[in-house]
Amino acid sequence: MWGITMGKRIGTVLCSIAGLWSVSLGSGCGHKTHQHAEESVFQTTSPVRTDTEVTREYVCQIRAISHIELRALESGYLENIFVDEGQVVHKGQQMFQILPKLYVAELRKAQAETAVAQIEYQNTKKLAEGHVVSSSELALSRAKLDKAHAEQELARVHLGFTDIRAPFDGIMNRLQVRRGSLVEDGELLTTLSDNSKMWVYFNVNEAEYLDFKSQADKGSAPLVKLMMANGKLFPQTGKVETIEADFNSETGTIAFRATFSNPTGLLRHGETGKVLMTSPLRGALLIPQKATFDVMDKRFVFVVDADGVVRSRQIAVSQELPQVYVVSSGLSDKDRVLLEGLRKVKDGDKITTKFLSPKEVISHLEVPAG
Repeated sequence: MWGITMGKRIGTVLCSIAGLWSVSLGSGCGHKTHQHAEESVFQTTSPVRTDTEVTREYVCQIRAISHIELRALESGYLENIFVDEGQVVHKGQQMFQILPKLYVAELRKAQAETAVAQIEYQNTKKLAEGHVVSSSELALSRAKLDKAHAEQELARVHLGFTDIRAPFDGIMNRLQVRRGSLVEDGELLTTLSDNSKMWVYFNVNEAEYLDFKSQADKGSAPLVKLMMANGKLFPQTGKVETIEADFNSETGTIAFRATFSNPTGLLRHGETGKVLMTSPLRGALLIPQKATFDVMDKRFVFVVDADGVVRSRQIAVSQELPQVYVVSSGLSDKDRVLLEGLRKVKDGDKITTKFLSPKEVISHLEVPAG
């Protein structure tokens, strides 16, 4: 009797546990089914056709509009240095003085010889007027006087070479010599940069060159901006003024030169940075980058047909903008493309979709206005 009673109790407990387990499993399955139903609704959108603009970046070299070497024109000891490294100098300002004593002496000698030649010429002229000497003798005396004047002027020029002055307003670079040094004819003393305007050089490929020329011919050549090495934009806007004559056959590029005003002197000769050139795109077909995926070196999207069937399609991208691509082929603005959940589907799957307006999707992306 005791065994029968215990058996009934155990059976009742097992039935109760089984019932609770079945309820628990039923509740869990219902939750998972509901969650899966929510996750199976995929967002789609269409490409949008609109006017926008594309900004291209080019590594650049920054050069002063005038950057010259100051060299000694005469040999001698460097007697004085009147400026310091990094100093702003003005046109005509004295910068260096080479010991002038030798050249002063040469000038005085030339002046004395000129005075002697002048006296000789005057005496010969009086004799020629009295027909004592011939006219050829007078011409010879005149030639000696002219030669003396020329040598005097040459000595004066040599003396002037010892006084080195700034040929234009600019910034002086590092000193290559020190006071008291013996400098040779042609020896480098320093360099001088006119930084009032800067020439910025950058290389452009053939396709972008043709686009630029097309815009320039229409009178709408784009202005350019300069991003400095610290990642900040230079406050002045530049203009492309010169394009080199030939393409580089090795790189397939051609050099552009843009001019930037530099009123505060922030830019210096030899700096680097990036030129930003913005061009308009009319009627561009845009698609969010997150709606694409890559297979090898090709780019694809998932296109959803009217029956909800997913098909992969290869597209060609002509430009890359922040968060969007400009599609050149493979899509039309009537196609519906899968916006999210690209890894959850495969080619041929049938899915439930929710369509989002292209303008709504694009409005949440950083797309430059055209």
